Amino acid sequence: MYKLITINLSGFALLAMLLVNGSLLAQIDLTTDNWREDLRFLQNTVHKDYPFLFKKTTPEAFDREVEKLYAAIPNLERHEIVVGMARLVSSFEYGHTSLRLGGSIANFHRLPLNLYYFNDGVYIEGVHKDYQDALGAKVIAVESVPIEDVLSAIKPVVPAENEQYAKGHGLGYLNFPEVLHAQGITKAFKKDIVFTLEKDGKIFTKTFLASSNLSVPNHYGFLRQQGDWLSSRQQEATPHYLQELDKHYYFKYLPENKAVYVRYSQVVPDPSEAIDVFYQRVFDFIEENEVDRLVLDVRLNGGGNNFNNKAVVTGIIETEKINQVGKLFVITGRRTFSAAQNLINELDNYTNAIFVGEPSSENINFYGDNRPVTLPNSQLEARLSWAWWQDKPQWQNAKWTAPHLAVDMSFAEYRNNQDPVLDKALQFSAGDFILDPMDHLTELFQAGKMEQVQSEAARLVADPAYRFFDFEGQLNNAGQLLLGQNQLQPALFIFQFCVQLFPESAMSYDNLAAASLRAGDEAKAIKLSQRALQLDPQGPVGEKAQKRLEIIGKD
Repeated sequence: MYKLITINLSGFALLAMLLVNGSLLAQIDLTTDNWREDLRFLQNTVHKDYPFLFKKTTPEAFDREVEKLYAAIPNLERHEIVVGMARLVSSFEYGHTSLRLGGSIANFHRLPLNLYYFNDGVYIEGVHKDYQDALGAKVIAVESVPIEDVLSAIKPVVPAENEQYAKGHGLGYLNFPEVLHAQGITKAFKKDIVFTLEKDGKIFTKTFLASSNLSVPNHYGFLRQQGDWLSSRQQEATPHYLQELDKHYYFKYLPENKAVYVRYSQVVPDPSEAIDVFYQRVFDFIEENEVDRLVLDVRLNGGGNNFNNKAVVTGIIETEKINQVGKLFVITGRRTFSAAQNLINELDNYTNAIFVGEPSSENINFYGDNRPVTLPNSQLEARLSWAWWQDKPQWQNAKWTAPHLAVDMSFAEYRNNQDPVLDKALQFSAGDFILDPMDHLTELFQAGKMEQVQSEAARLVADPAYRFFDFEGQLNNAGQLLLGQNQLQPALFIFQFCVQLFPESAMSYDNLAAASLRAGDEAKAIKLSQRALQLDPQGPVGEKAQKRLEIIGKD
């Protein structure tokens, strides 16, 4: 009897272990009622404990999607339900708020490749050696669906705060055959996925076979060549931003440029050296040596603990030698997120930094610091954010921090170990550089130089170096501010100018319509409102235009 009890207890312990790590749960087929209970649990938890997350979506829109999924569950496969849950959580559009698809609970399969979105397309940046002929190929289509349509289809599953987050993290979702099926890319679930590729001037197809429990050595978005895994980047050299990735931070003196380069990839103390000790070394070196500029590279930095940013910010402020326009550069990119966003917010607020590269992947002000919410039957884990981080006033909030100097990378540049972003910072010359385009245009406007306002705005909008600056939004905001101050004619000038600069902007037409109506020109307001409605028939701007047309009609 004693032996029998021991065996049963051991079996029970094994069962408990399997339940904890999800291996067994991943194989259990839950009933429709089980899944519906999980869905209601998620819905009720959000409404009860996280109602503040309804910023970019509404409770009504969320509940509509819940009811659609609830009704569809009996006819869905397990992975379709899981992806449906992920879509619901991702609808809040905060990167910290997500439902994990890569763990043992979801038990999804993964393709043996790593994709990267360069400025000339999506490429197979890394791959398993069994698919070596596809290495470095440009992706044209997946299952005969054009790659841009594929990315649009999977985007609702990605907890993307902005387009940069989708570029930095969304491609990973394309590696899940379950997501491809749930989002309509494949008609039925299958593990063999056909890619249409282009390489060396030839277009061909390649079938990749997904497997479970596959670990792709992806490091900061790039594949690290090791064992059976191959990188498309030439391995004879390594650019600065990919050197010493086993460290959270390192610095290097570039004597030919009289520059100190710092790569800061985690706001987390490195086991080998504390953050404040490291930055003290950096700033001591700057003070004691011939240094003309500092380049702080946070393009790979996905965050950590933002209280660790103090040593960076205060050190830069105190080092007057480099805290000057043209001497301090911060490289940002599609993985600059969370505590790294807090860092660049503070650097923007308190230093003379020039930002170079791509926009960040986080909203300027954002919800972070998530809590795990485990669904009772499936054990799926949703992570829901609860802390609001606001480093800037609400009127300065935006979907990202835009670089002052926009630079990104082609596949050929990456493959050949070039770094056009760092080169831009090192080769910078003030010349006719304008740190804040809106300040520049505002000064011209206030000086009454209207022709120069128009010519300068047109020039800046067309300049690719400023392509991430939100001229449309900023100019329309300026017009709204003037309108709120009853400066009707200046507001009309700004809105008319916006329509000329952005002829496909529903917002610009709608604002000009509102100002024209206030000026008493109903005919013009009707025509402009109709155009705004035509440009945004289903969106909020179109809705405003429609209401205005109804009011004018009643009058």
